[in-house]
Amino acid sequence: MIVAAKKLSQVATHMSLAFGLMYVLTGSVAFGGLAAILEPIVNVALLPLHEGFWHRVRQRSLAKVRAALVAAEKVSQTAMHFIIAAGMMYWATGSLALGGLAAVLEPILNVVALPYHDRLWERYEARVAAGQQLAAA
Repeated sequence: MIVAAKKLSQVATHMSLAFGLMYVLTGSVAFGGLAAILEPIVNVALLPLHEGFWHRVRQRSLAKVRAALVAAEKVSQTAMHFIIAAGMMYWATGSLALGGLAAVLEPILNVVALPYHDRLWERYEARVAAGQQLAAA
């Protein structure tokens, strides 16, 4: 149950950042809402395909190159996220400059905000685990 709540909270955080950024850039609630809904949906739809591809590549590789493949996977995941965000924002606004700006800023905001989010969840999970240990004792 905690894992599902954490994932839901991550999605809400991601969507809030996307909405806020697009609202700040455009002043439009409609574009903010569009960004908050479409971009994460497309990423969630394509991410399993991306991860499956890289999982197969890592399985076929030698142990020496696995670290390089993990790095390459993260770079390609970042590129995929950027392309999706830029494409969605270009499609929504018709502005390549605005799409590119949003695609650059949104992942940066996520990189800054999500570690704090995850840290809060780790503290909560630790408190729940400690409470369960006390109840079991």
